[in-house]
Amino acid sequence: MKPNESTPYANLTPDLILNAVESMGFFCSGSLLALNSYENRVYQLGLEDKAPPIIAKFYRPDRWSNDTILEEHQFALELVSHELPIVAPWVSPDQKTLHEYQGYRFALFPRWGGHALELDSLDQLEWMGRFIGRLHAVGACRSFQHRPVLDIKTYGYQSYHFLIEHDFIPDSIRNNYSRIVEALLQKIELCFQEAGSIQRIRLHGDIHVGNILWNDAGPHIVDLDDCMMGPAVQDIWMLLSGNETQTRLELEYILSGYREFHDFNPRELQLIEPLRSLRMLYYSAWLAKRWGDPAFPRSFPWFNTPQYWEEQLRYLQDQLTPP
Repeated sequence: MKPNESTPYANLTPDLILNAVESMGFFCSGSLLALNSYENRVYQLGLEDKAPPIIAKFYRPDRWSNDTILEEHQFALELVSHELPIVAPWVSPDQKTLHEYQGYRFALFPRWGGHALELDSLDQLEWMGRFIGRLHAVGACRSFQHRPVLDIKTYGYQSYHFLIEHDFIPDSIRNNYSRIVEALLQKIELCFQEAGSIQRIRLHGDIHVGNILWNDAGPHIVDLDDCMMGPAVQDIWMLLSGNETQTRLELEYILSGYREFHDFNPRELQLIEPLRSLRMLYYSAWLAKRWGDPAFPRSFPWFNTPQYWEEQLRYLQDQLTPP
């Protein structure tokens, strides 16, 4: 059966998962652990003969084309070839990384362990700067042909229009929400214009603590599902936390490590707040687009409530007129 768009994983039973992995020549022990993932479904499977567990990632149907997923895989393998600690997909004997079983596309990965990045550790932030600088040095060598581009249209206007056209914004604040978002998008456009010519390179696109694991060898990235073309600072700003003084110090350490491996255009610092605003809009639209998936109302019960939209209105207003 073809997966239904609103319940895309309804047919993804434990038997199907195990059979899909065994169709690749592995022998599963029957151990199956669901890992934290919403957009896709990710599982750790035990293998027989004391072999290390394997990770199976089942891609959300109809989200990406095969070419888009394969470009993600190729980027991961390219980074590994430059000795970056990236968890890249398993390559089958027939040189494939993307597989299909009963209508579901999936990839297999080795299991890597580790703990979370400590955002209050300046040493770890400087190390992350070196890591991202190395990643960008490879990412700048060529362009994606199929992956998305981070820009105002795709992350801003399209997100805003989806929320309005599908009636997610409550009537009580709809006019104010539209007024603030439209003014904010105009401000973002002006910020990008003032920043001047900014190079868009291949990025991870979603570097936050949940996508970084740390061990004795340092950081490694476990997910390239959102890799894209965009400005380099997109892979930096989400690591900043705290007040203005703290973030200035954190940024100094990150860029110190970054510049050891790749140049950084300081004009991109003007884009941090515009990119934060775009992420706010994109995140709300992402949740809205997935609201028909039963996993989302269970996992995000606070979304699409009057309180949520009132808070979003305040956050966007702060982005429009910061103190």
